[in-house]
Amino acid sequence: MNAKPNETVIANARVVLADRVIEQGWVAVADGRIAEIGEGGAPAGAEDAGGDLITPGLIELHTDHLEAHYVPRPKVFWDPVAAVLSYDGQLATSGITTVLDSLRVWREDGAEEVDGRAGTLAAAISIARDNNLLRADHFLHLRCEIPMPSVVEEAKELVDRPDVRLMSLMDHTPGQRQFRDEVKLRDYYRGKGGGKTDAELDELFARRFEYQKAYAAANMRAIVALAHERNIPLASHDDTTEENVADALRDRVAVAEFPTTLEAARGLHRAGIDILMGAPNVVRGGSHSGNIAAVDLAREGLLDILSSDYIPSSLLMAALQLPEHVPAIDLPAAIRTVTKAPADAVGLSDRGEIAVGKRADLIRVHVTGRVPAVRSVWREGSRVA
Repeated sequence: MNAKPNETVIANARVVLADRVIEQGWVAVADGRIAEIGEGGAPAGAEDAGGDLITPGLIELHTDHLEAHYVPRPKVFWDPVAAVLSYDGQLATSGITTVLDSLRVWREDGAEEVDGRAGTLAAAISIARDNNLLRADHFLHLRCEIPMPSVVEEAKELVDRPDVRLMSLMDHTPGQRQFRDEVKLRDYYRGKGGGKTDAELDELFARRFEYQKAYAAANMRAIVALAHERNIPLASHDDTTEENVADALRDRVAVAEFPTTLEAARGLHRAGIDILMGAPNVVRGGSHSGNIAAVDLAREGLLDILSSDYIPSSLLMAALQLPEHVPAIDLPAAIRTVTKAPADAVGLSDRGEIAVGKRADLIRVHVTGRVPAVRSVWREGSRVA
């Protein structure tokens, strides 16, 4: 058997399917789709993968790493299209072929310099896409900070874009959720942008308490309505208490991002809500905010999706490390947390697994020790890295 002229065949690989691993397998790609999967000897003319892993391209639902390329230093704003291209290249070489770019949909004077720039970055992503400059497939995730006065107005400016795939409901008011320990939040801000004084933080926190009291309830209702009217999946953020879980159920969220306690994670799981945790949490062995460890949730069967959050390369590292931490999670199950599960959560049913007819979004991975190296990346059958 010979490979057809319009086919790409990748052979001599450990092919990770959704439910098993073909230890010596091959994958044939034609017209951007997976055409055939085989075991043993491959068609003549196949590309030799040298025994490396072949997995689906990774799917990222929550990364705000674009902001680090747009504002690489305090008060330094890079060209937004150039920032998108730099970020996109980093994603692709990390094995991410589909990404939901998480954009902050709010303004807050004196807090984050990148706040209020969601429209600028969304436009830059569109320019790069329209000019065929992107390696990964980009969608938008609108991160809505519910207590902020202008969040509803700003969300309305973006929500009707066809690339919006997820909206998250966030509230970073001090003393709750991710930053129940206010000291942790103070430490976080002291380390950003040259740091803030205690007096400046006192003023910032007081303003946030006022915003939550004045705006949060009405803004929550408005943002939830915007999402449901357009059939955009919703994510909750940093659920901590039974009350937070009840709110997530009321708002019909699909994904719970970074629950901070075992209590909340159990309640969300019972409700059938997918639980997303940070890949850096797995790699580091715990949360940088002092909350529940992702591996602890995985041991309880409470982890569905991983997100690279602020380090793109952590996504693949964490997935490959999961079976070491939790023997009940085999390699296919671990890879599902960064491929099929996130795809299903936001309705991207054409990708996320190696199966005939699915998009040929594939990565070749060489593993040495605990650090995987992405050697090749294909998006719809075309090599992009």
